[in-house]
Amino acid sequence: MHLLKSQGPELMQGFRREKVQTRGAEIETAIAGEGPPLLLIHGNPLTLVSWHKIAPSLARHFTVIAIDLRGYGDSSKPDGGDDHSAYTFRAMGEDAFDVMSHFGFTKFAVAGHDRGARVAFRMALDQPDRVTRMAALDIVPTHTVLTEVTMGWGLESYHWFFMAQKAPFPEKLIGADLDYYIRYKLNKKGVGLEIFSAEAMEEYVRCTTHAQIHAVCEDYRATVTLDLAMDTADFGECKIECPVLVLWGTNSHCGRHFKPLEAWSDWADDLRGHGIPTGHYPAEHRPDLVYDSFMDFFADPAQKELLEVGAQ
Repeated sequence: MHLLKSQGPELMQGFRREKVQTRGAEIETAIAGEGPPLLLIHGNPLTLVSWHKIAPSLARHFTVIAIDLRGYGDSSKPDGGDDHSAYTFRAMGEDAFDVMSHFGFTKFAVAGHDRGARVAFRMALDQPDRVTRMAALDIVPTHTVLTEVTMGWGLESYHWFFMAQKAPFPEKLIGADLDYYIRYKLNKKGVGLEIFSAEAMEEYVRCTTHAQIHAVCEDYRATVTLDLAMDTADFGECKIECPVLVLWGTNSHCGRHFKPLEAWSDWADDLRGHGIPTGHYPAEHRPDLVYDSFMDFFADPAQKELLEVGAQ
């Protein structure tokens, strides 16, 4: 299989945009295609356009719905509450379930990167009857991350603990130079910003506002408190029932400091995955490899047969 040349200067080419009101937020969505439903969820500090290099190709085979998480991009940024509960992965997952219900999908597959994969993880545990397959890009589960902290991972992933500090401390420091922050944040391990298209970079810069930074901090505050408590309660008691695909960058903080499949085996029995030669942003760094892996994992037998015939 090969990535189709369908991305262009217009990000998410061929997708229709719609804002969907959920039980707790207004969620920016992009939808295109026909076929089995596939939900795409981005990570921090990105937006739904982080899928623009593969989403148009996936939409040839699936009904693809990409969302901006609450607090990110063009979605609304509700108050986090005194306990930050409005930014737990469960709350974000409820948005995603509401979006899929809005478009008429009771059951669906989901792929998430970074924070989006953590949302997908919680969705698969909370409502296993609705999630048919799940792919996680470049993470290990939150419980593993926060209970097996190493010096190397901590130095690279400083933002987990910095952004979780009490408001408004991190917000004020980051807000002093938002443009510097977003460019520094995206340049993981000096891989270079050239892996991002110029149009995607413009979008990430546009969306890096004071309101988004506060929401992202609320996301991380919820992670080290409520999310960790949920995962700790579920650890050893609950497992993801659907098939799980894990992809990670061999030059990312995930690939270099953890054994991803070993970490995920605590949470899933039907598990497969592999490393790919990227940093932390696989879908923008090597979209061809991510697309091929997604098609192999998400496509049903009839779709795979058509793809094989077409490749001959």
